[in-house]
Amino acid sequence: MAERTLKNIDWLLVLFIIPIILAGLFTMKSFVPAEDAGNFFQKQIISIIISLAVFFIFSFIDFRFLKRTDVLVTLFLVFSGLLVVLFILGHVSHGAKSWFNFNSFSFQPVDAMKLILVLILAKYFSRRHVEIRNIKHIFISGFYALVPFLLILLQPDFGSAMIIFLIWLGMVLVSGISKTHLLVVFLAGVVAFLVLWFFMFAPYQKARIINLVNPLADIHGTGYNSLQSTIAVGSGQIFGKGLGFGTQSRLKFLPEPQTDFIFAAFSEEWGFIGSILILILFGLIIWRILYTASVGLSNFEMLFGMGIAIYFMSHILINIGMNLGLLPVTGIPLPFMSYGGSHLLTEFAGLGILMSMRRYARPAHRDDMKHEFLGI
Repeated sequence: MAERTLKNIDWLLVLFIIPIILAGLFTMKSFVPAEDAGNFFQKQIISIIISLAVFFIFSFIDFRFLKRTDVLVTLFLVFSGLLVVLFILGHVSHGAKSWFNFNSFSFQPVDAMKLILVLILAKYFSRRHVEIRNIKHIFISGFYALVPFLLILLQPDFGSAMIIFLIWLGMVLVSGISKTHLLVVFLAGVVAFLVLWFFMFAPYQKARIINLVNPLADIHGTGYNSLQSTIAVGSGQIFGKGLGFGTQSRLKFLPEPQTDFIFAAFSEEWGFIGSILILILFGLIIWRILYTASVGLSNFEMLFGMGIAIYFMSHILINIGMNLGLLPVTGIPLPFMSYGGSHLLTEFAGLGILMSMRRYARPAHRDDMKHEFLGI
């Protein structure tokens, strides 16, 4: 049984992830002073070990029980409850109550909620794929996303709320929505944005969005982070300044270089060539996830795999976009690279569930995909 499970792990996927993890570790090690190394580098190694253990353990578990509605609804209610409890017992970090803090250990429930949302939407759409063109399913599924979206937005954590929205939007699109319904969703999004702008966004959140249009309008205020990030990326030029020679991060001009802006810190040291290699690796990871989704046993497994791909693409595009000054600064981590155990654990847990589902892939379909992708 164990041998069969190990054979069904996508080792190519693991191979593509490892260099990104190492890139994050080396970048952290290069700008963190020796006396503070334990705060980031060593803790990150512990988080990576725990997350990899979860990945392999989850690969051995039969997760077909997740197709049960009662299980998914229970998970959804439990983590929605945790998001509510955050308002009472949560730890404030960077102006948001997003964490439960237990001395040296902290936990951000929003990360797990993203994974649960993927699961519950995969379940919902897999049962209604024949009648998915009925617009009511857009709004019913939207309710599942609206609950965590509002609870997260009120923390306030605009970045994670946007990830929740993008997961829902992406899974609605891949489920087979019509063009007419797509227009309805777009108009609903415009209305929702206007409501958020006038009634819910804090002044600093509005300032960040305005700063997107003109990043240099307030370089000493809302535009500071974007300015320093773009300077770091640009100063790396083609081949970078070399490991440990990134001045923006070492001299602390670049804010949060171990989390939000680790891509900028990496780009400064490794240059355009290193950045392109990281983007290629991310592309290969998405490819392997979509490949696994394509050979899923049923619509549930296929939609879950596509949801995981959407989850990763959302994080990658938003994080790198804000590092390049193309998107507002929202505090979204870069998968496998940014410091933090909570997001790492969720990423590997999601991939572990996906690997478990590979054991039940359709053999005939799997052979067809080998011919298509490998030419054999």
